[in-house]
Parts: sequence; structure tokens; C-alpha cells
Amino acid sequence: MSTATPIQTEVLVIGAGIIGISIALKLQSEGKQVTVLDNQDPKARTSMGNAGAFAFADVIPLATPGIMSKAPKWLLDPLGPLSIPPRYALSILPWMLHFWRASWKDRYHQALSAQSSLMNLSKAALERQIETTQAEHLIRREGQLQLYQGEKEFLASLAGWQTRKQHGVTFELLESPEAIAAIQPGLDKSFTHAGFTPEWKNTVHPAKWLTHLSQAFVDGTGQILNDHAQLIELKSDSVFVKGQTCNYQAQQVVVAAGAWSKTLAASIGDSLPLETERGYNTTLPAGAFDLKTHITFSNHGFVVSKVGDQIRVGGAVELGGLTLPPNYQRSQMLLDKAKRFMPTLKTEGGEQWMGFRPSMPDSLPVISRSSRSDLVVYAFGHGHLGLTQSAGTAEIVSDLIHQRPSAIDIAPFSAQRF
Repeated sequence: MSTATPIQTEVLVIGAGIIGISIALKLQSEGKQVTVLDNQDPKARTSMGNAGAFAFADVIPLATPGIMSKAPKWLLDPLGPLSIPPRYALSILPWMLHFWRASWKDRYHQALSAQSSLMNLSKAALERQIETTQAEHLIRREGQLQLYQGEKEFLASLAGWQTRKQHGVTFELLESPEAIAAIQPGLDKSFTHAGFTPEWKNTVHPAKWLTHLSQAFVDGTGQILNDHAQLIELKSDSVFVKGQTCNYQAQQVVVAAGAWSKTLAASIGDSLPLETERGYNTTLPAGAFDLKTHITFSNHGFVVSKVGDQIRVGGAVELGGLTLPPNYQRSQMLLDKAKRFMPTLKTEGGEQWMGFRPSMPDSLPVISRSSRSDLVVYAFGHGHLGLTQSAGTAEIVSDLIHQRPSAIDIAPFSAQRF
């Protein structure tokens, strides 16, 4: 039962994942009284189970020109790097139409420019976040290898590397197994070429990173309450949020509930094409492989990263919504591939996981005021880049809350762009 008298707060942030907590921490540092609301099991949060990468080099949107020619394969290969379960195909059709439009050259170049701007802001914002929360001990600065099997794959990748160069990404191209082995030994010799991004960073453990930021927020007198936000109602000078156990009244509300944000936005009349990328991984025990750097198997849609002393193998994209049961064959398929590509990898004793990534058709998050009220701010839809863009998103949201200009043009991230 909800209490009759709403809990009062200056700013209510809905969502205690990496986006919501980063926003709450930033607002708190600028003098706001902030309450965070979330009822999700912390172990289930995508912010806890991801690869731990700050992927600032990943500026290229998923919706690239010509990608729709590959769409039939997505339906025919349920274990491919990007798949749509057949029983979800009709549900996702409106999203796919927006995705198709986003792949046109004009929209693609606009999204690429906006993504690059957000990446540059987020890269600098992360360093500010690390310093203010004294978190350098939770950061790995070991770079990333993006691997290619043979010259044909490598040559096909060069346009992408040129695009990264144009947008300020530092990298070195490697053209022999020996050059690759100097950075990461133990890879199959079929990987003959690679791109190495030395400025790539990872957190030592995504769960520890989120816990650290959450504790910093709580230590600063912030509150994280366990409740399910069911709907939002707009008042003349405040915002009412109906929870499952309590009600809440705030001067301003930030919706940062990840894949669950769509329903909350709809409750005040904003219809947004938010879908769910379901990501799969397997975390292997300590000693599974001597990993020196974050590895991306570009044409197979997965990565291998260090999580504490463990090894995490995961990735691929399954556009399957929030309700279909997990298909852990995808985790196993990635692990089997990793074993072929890293012959000494020990694959026993792993723990499988699936997480929900909130995804917009143009690969850009929504970071803007609601179309219905300036008292509601949206911050969701980051896809697989939530960790990467969390600190930058927090700074933009703080600018919106404080009604001041942002460091970058935020029009491309508007809730009204569709």
C-alpha cells in the first residue's frame, strides 16, 4: 500500500544503475538534495554485469549505411552477433523502421558527429569523476585490441579506422601475428591484423565501480530507496511519482531507469522508440587466461575483458525485449568461439548472465527534458555505452537541471527527435 503523504525530495532520480548514480552524485556535488529510487536486484543490473569498458573509441553508430541488407540474416541466425528472435520480430518492427531511417547517410553522419561529441565530453568527465571520488584504484589503463582474421577483414575495417581518426581516436594498426602477440600472447594465428587503441580504459570490476560511486553518493547524505516507480504525474510546480510501496513528490525528476524508462515516459505522454539489447556473457574463474588488454573480436560481435581476477567473455546483440526467456545458447556460443580463438583459455566453471541494454534506433541516448514538462529530464537509451557515457551524461543532466548551457550541442539527444 502507498502512504498517503508523499516522500518529499528536491530531485528524484529513478534508476540506480551507472547512469542514475552518476547523475545523482553530480547533482549532489552541486548542492541538490537527491533521492534515488530503484527496486531492481543489484546483481541483475546491466551496470554490474557488463564488460567494464569505457569504450570511447566506439564512435560509429550501429545503424550504418547499407546495414539493412543484412537484416534477413538476423532472423535466420538466432546465434549470430546481431539477432532478432522470430517471435519478437513483429513487436520490434516500428523500432526497425526508425533504425532503417537512421542508417541513411544524412542521419548516420549526424549521429556520428553527435556520438563523437558525447564521447569526448564523457572521456573528460570520467577523469573528473575519478578524481573527485578518489577512484584511480578502480581503473585499468591497458588499451584494447580489435582483431581481424586475414587481410580481407582488415582492409574492410580501414574505413572505420579512418572515421575514428577524423574524430580524434588514437590508435596503432598492426599487420602481423607477431606484432599482435607482443601486446597479447596466446591468440590463434588466424588473427593476422589488429587495431590497438592505447587510451582505452576499463574499470577493474563494473560491480565495484558502481558500488564505489553509490557509496560516495550515500556518504554525501544521499538516499537510495528500494521501490518500484510505476508512473509519473505532472503537477503545476512539482512532479508526483507513484511507487509500489510509497509515493514521492519532487521539484524535479530524472528518469534514468534504463530499459524500463519507456513505460515511465509514456505515463506522461512521451512515446519513445526505446528497445532492449539483450547482452550475454560468461564469467570464468581466476586463472582462465593471462589477459593483458581488452580484446574485441570485431567480426564475431564479442569481447574478452578482465573483471577482477576473472575473465568475462560476452557481447553480441539480441533485440528481444524484456519478457522473453534468456537464450543462454548465445553465452555458450561466444565461449566456444573464444576457446577457438584463445586456445589456452580454460572454459570450465563459468557463470552465465544476461543483461538488458536500453537501445535507441540511432545509437544515441535520450538526454533531454520531457516534451511534456521541463520538470522531468530523461537520461536513458545508451545501448552498450552506458558505462562509457555515464559521467558525460551526468554533467549534461546537471546542466539541464540547473538551466544552463551544456558543453556540447544536446539537440541530437532530444526526446522529440523521432
